Amino acid sequence: MILVFPYCPSEKRHARFFAAVIAALAAIIIMSSMLQAEEIGCLRGVNVSGGEYGDAEGIYETAYIYPSDGTLDWAVSRHMNAIRLPFLWERLQPYLFTDLDAAELARLQDTVKRANIRGLSVVLDPHNYASFRGQKIGAGEVPAKALADFWGRLAHHFAGNNEVVFGVMNEPADIPSKVWFDAAQEALAAIRQANAENLVLIPGNMWTGASHWFDEQEGGSNAQLFEQISDPADNLAFEFHQYMDSDFSGTKNNCSRVDDAILALKKVTEWLDRNSFRGFLGEFGASTSPECLTGLMTVADYVNRHHTIWIGWTAWAAGEWWGDYPLSLQPVGKIDKPQMRALLPYLLPKGNSSQCAR
Repeated sequence: MILVFPYCPSEKRHARFFAAVIAALAAIIIMSSMLQAEEIGCLRGVNVSGGEYGDAEGIYETAYIYPSDGTLDWAVSRHMNAIRLPFLWERLQPYLFTDLDAAELARLQDTVKRANIRGLSVVLDPHNYASFRGQKIGAGEVPAKALADFWGRLAHHFAGNNEVVFGVMNEPADIPSKVWFDAAQEALAAIRQANAENLVLIPGNMWTGASHWFDEQEGGSNAQLFEQISDPADNLAFEFHQYMDSDFSGTKNNCSRVDDAILALKKVTEWLDRNSFRGFLGEFGASTSPECLTGLMTVADYVNRHHTIWIGWTAWAAGEWWGDYPLSLQPVGKIDKPQMRALLPYLLPKGNSSQCAR
């Protein structure tokens, strides 16, 4: 940038004035560059539960729901820029290796559109634990290539929309780790073959827990296997979940293992850094006890401070049908839950999240 000012040598005060202006502009430019380099631009928000409720044949708005405009508006008003959106694989694709259900796909697309219009990125989350109609991938009639077929079909509909992120599967569990690795790799390849370069989130086995990432399993640990992942688009991150209760399950009201949860996150952060990978904390949550509120803040703060490695987080969980669920983040009227108030300081100002999705 070249700045030109009129200059009169006989007026020394003008010279001093313009020198000060130039110095100030230089400082602004330098500061702007520093802020741009340090800009986080990451995905931060909540899971919005409801689309995964009920069985596959359940009726919409009776057995399951997708978020209302009111819930999406609430998310935006709290400076979130992302939601993780659970749904059922078998509801969207009732039979393996067949077309997606047109009505369900339209509901999913409508939800994504309504969220994107509000500036919210959407993490698509088949909430199936590596199962299809109760059968595990790689067993019975659900081969690994079935998941790849599903993702190839779904990715086609959202290819090119960088505000849509593909979460390959929620919490794979009770499956041989090598079987899961192969299924995830095939799904990733199918997404890229559909000409979709969207960000893809890859979970590990054993509920993708950070606390289980290095556990020995049949075929190797998550850490050992996923060092071999291959992505021609080079646009993936590993999804982790980490709760703070006594068994890290998120099913209890206590937060007795906050320190252990942070230690687990530190270990996977080192693994991610060592392998030039990125991480995403797809689930963490807690009840309203003082130790739990402190734990929520501690986890969010840890991920935020390591934003060069962690692209963000979505807390568990909002959703209009939670009722008195202890971990619910859904507001009661206009009143936020204590957990939401604890997380508010760690949310980004409202804005576009595409920098994290690339």
